[in-house]
Amino acid sequence: MLVSIVYDSGYGHTARQAAAVAEGARRVAGADVRLVAVADGDIPWETLALSDAIVFGSATYNGTISARFKKFMEDSTRPAWMPQAWRNKVAAGFTNSGAMHGDKLNSLITMALFAAQQGMVWVGLDLFPGKTAAEKNRVGGWLGAMAQSDDAAPDVTPPTSDLETAAHLGQRVAELAAQLRAGRAG
Repeated sequence: MLVSIVYDSGYGHTARQAAAVAEGARRVAGADVRLVAVADGDIPWETLALSDAIVFGSATYNGTISARFKKFMEDSTRPAWMPQAWRNKVAAGFTNSGAMHGDKLNSLITMALFAAQQGMVWVGLDLFPGKTAAEKNRVGGWLGAMAQSDDAAPDVTPPTSDLETAAHLGQRVAELAAQLRAGRAG
């Protein structure tokens, strides 16, 4: 079972979140996880077409996804959207910004709408909002994993609770992708 994580990270904070999503997905037996940084250049469209799940991630800038992530979405028209190469794949999303709110919900809505246009099945976060900063889902998102990073190096922020939230989402996506895959085989 292949889980791909396609993300953009301007300063490294969202890359840490992507790594946490990957860590969570790897907790599921049989999961092969690929990280795809859109800033690295060529997108492995064939790998994405073979994926059972694709998790999208972008930093939130000015209330929406990054320009590079938007370009990835637009570039997907011919290799993914027109042939419906991602139809019925599991999809989910995560985002990070400097502000506690920062209009992160708009970024997740953008990703969810993109997934819907691709014919994908969106998976939200199944965690109640944390009551303290140390608990998972401290930002209180349902549509996907949200993180908040201080103006500091990515090795110290986002906090552990936000990374644990991202890992939980990755595991949830992989578990659901495995269930769907087993259902197709049975």
